[in-house]
Amino acid sequence: MFDHEWLWPGFLAFVALILFFDLFVLHRKDHVISTREALLTVGGYVSLAMLFAASIFYFEGPQRGSEFLTGYLVEQALSLDNIFVIALIFAYFKVPQEAQYRVLFYGIVGAIVMRLSLIVPGVKLVDQFFWVGMILGVVLLISGYKMMTSDGDMADPGNSRVVKWLRSTGRVTEDYEGSKFLTRRNGVLFMTPLFLVLVTVEITDLVFAIDSIPAVLAISNDPFIVFSSNVFAIMGLRALFFVLSGMMREFRFLKHGLSLVLIFVGAKMIVAHWYKLPSELALGVVGVLILGSVLLSIFMKEEPDSEEHTPEQVADMERRAHAGETDRA
Repeated sequence: MFDHEWLWPGFLAFVALILFFDLFVLHRKDHVISTREALLTVGGYVSLAMLFAASIFYFEGPQRGSEFLTGYLVEQALSLDNIFVIALIFAYFKVPQEAQYRVLFYGIVGAIVMRLSLIVPGVKLVDQFFWVGMILGVVLLISGYKMMTSDGDMADPGNSRVVKWLRSTGRVTEDYEGSKFLTRRNGVLFMTPLFLVLVTVEITDLVFAIDSIPAVLAISNDPFIVFSSNVFAIMGLRALFFVLSGMMREFRFLKHGLSLVLIFVGAKMIVAHWYKLPSELALGVVGVLILGSVLLSIFMKEEPDSEEHTPEQVADMERRAHAGETDRA
């Protein structure tokens, strides 16, 4: 297990530097992110993750290196499912394209802080009490089963209790004001709709973290491996969103692959007290499940269905239904 005194502060400083460079240098001006720009950004983050993985293999050995890659792959795969939900949120709130990257950036910062506060105590609990790991394993089995059998419907983003409470304060403006989350009117501080979007994205990430954090805890008992693999995966989520948000419905078998990943790592966590599955084997199984589901989706495409709707159309229908206008939709 990593025990270098400089490791945690050094890594956190590195992450802060990368995020600062991303937002205040590369994307200091709000603009619509092109597919080419998003692909280059994704490539940059993946390259950083692979260089980091190579350093772990070199300094800590193949077991820790495989654990990092497996955790990174699991978190990255689960983030793909999160992308479609974020697309629905953006469509529901009609977020201007030029403001979407900034929302995702601060959403990612919140996700990193959230994971740091959950992962370190989570690893200690699993280390000290083996039954905690078994409980988390059962949670993953249940999550995998629910993902496998769910119909993919999403609750109305504007109907959450937090969003309704914020709106009830009377301090939310009707219209967006660029990429501002807060604005002043007559000396009074108001929230913009973009602030509601950020809150909804953070709540969504918390829900996804319930699956993703136990999944990575099932792979490694090293808090640094768990945290760093999470961070590298979610740092590139913003750019990945602009590459894949319009394509996620094409990967119709991805949900099944992700559910099998959750079931696999859940079972691995349950039996870990009696049998430690080699990390290299776990990496191979996770890779086959995810890659296999993507390839199956590509080679077994459904015929176009006139009833198939884009995230924007789905969100619009949800708004109309919520307002009692279904007959006119």
